[in-house]
Amino acid sequence: MRKFMDENFLLRTVAAETLYHEYAADMPIIDYHCHLPADDIASDRKYTNLTQAWLAGDHYKWRAMRMNGIKEAYCTGDASDREKFDAWASTVPHTVMNPLYHWTHLELLRYFGIRDRLDTTSSSRIYDKCTELLQTSEYSCSGLLDRMNVHVVCTTNDPIENLSSHIKIAKEKRELLVVPGFRADKASQIVDPASWCEYISNLGQTANLNIESPNDLLEALQVRHNYFCEHGCMVSDHGEEVIPAEEYSSTGVQRIFERTMQRKVPTHKEVAVFKSWLLYELAKMDHAAGWTQQFHLSAMRNNNSLASGPDSGYDSIGDFSIARGVSCFLDRLHSSGQLARTILYSVNPVHNEVLASMCGNFSEYPIPGKIQFGTAWWFMDQIDGMERQLIAFANMGLLSRFVGMLTDSRSFLSFPRHEYFRRILCNMIGMQIHRGELPNDLPWLGKIVQDICYNNARDFFRFRFPK
Repeated sequence: MRKFMDENFLLRTVAAETLYHEYAADMPIIDYHCHLPADDIASDRKYTNLTQAWLAGDHYKWRAMRMNGIKEAYCTGDASDREKFDAWASTVPHTVMNPLYHWTHLELLRYFGIRDRLDTTSSSRIYDKCTELLQTSEYSCSGLLDRMNVHVVCTTNDPIENLSSHIKIAKEKRELLVVPGFRADKASQIVDPASWCEYISNLGQTANLNIESPNDLLEALQVRHNYFCEHGCMVSDHGEEVIPAEEYSSTGVQRIFERTMQRKVPTHKEVAVFKSWLLYELAKMDHAAGWTQQFHLSAMRNNNSLASGPDSGYDSIGDFSIARGVSCFLDRLHSSGQLARTILYSVNPVHNEVLASMCGNFSEYPIPGKIQFGTAWWFMDQIDGMERQLIAFANMGLLSRFVGMLTDSRSFLSFPRHEYFRRILCNMIGMQIHRGELPNDLPWLGKIVQDICYNNARDFFRFRFPK
């Protein structure tokens, strides 16, 4: 019997152990999609305590605590930080076979050197030790990133953001590259006319334009797109249930725009038409700028009407039909010669083969893996979900061209998820060697592992690294 989370954790063959320890483990990290606050990196924030560093904003943990019968006061409420941590510690033993159990102990080990299991008996000891370490310079936000060998952090930013923290970081010429990601979801959310109109007003002010027509909206977004590009942005991101692919005309879009500006609630069809138009126009901007566009699909968000707001842990997997929309959207862009590098994600594993096979429809010279099936995401970034995604990618495409893992996280303590992914990847390849399904050529397969861990993302995104 092996010890819990030993050096060969998740590695079941000698080949897997070699692939991980000699090829994967020391590769740097490019985290090309996350929700870390650039402000904290710019100020090199030191966290007051472990709760602030580990639990604040972490809806994964909040969901588990709620399912364990913990009061909301200990999740998003007004309980003290110490009380919140103790509530989390009491929940951890109940997360058995949930990825949170692995992540929790992997993060305690990699950042703080703690091998103790977190529960009510160890809570105070772990909290005090980690909080003490977090006060030191080695455990500031930049220190935490350095500890995990992070080379690139790509944040998620609304077009109206001024990117002042990104600018500050770039001026300091740090080795760490922190770049914005362009997420213009709010520009298409006409389903709530009052909120949308307020957003359009703010966007216009930021772009120094008066937005009174669809063309004005595009011009404002282009101004901000250019601004993001000037400050290192190379990716866009869209969080949608589906990619709509409705037919539309300029007069039809104009009519929907005018009605929404009058605070009239659009029909479901009108929402889909407006999004079809805007997503296509944004995709053309991405292609012209040489960016990569990302689409995170199939999440059913904000299900609990009594909840405390978005990103609070009340989301789930949706069962939307996505194939036709994705196909029509990509084909329209490809046919006009304006299809950018693209990554497609779905939080619903039923779509794995759909998206993995879709990517091959629009591959073209000279970009290897131009259309990517994105890594297992959100509810799927656990052992089974990652294995299923990797198998679908390998079966339907070229796994060797995969751009690999991301955290999609709001926590500076989440980067061991890359290690988790790398161990799973090495184990899967190692098992195929063990079964005679791949040759025992470790230098060749080790190079492929290193490409998936780092090299492919470096080459695919073409981030402008500091010199």
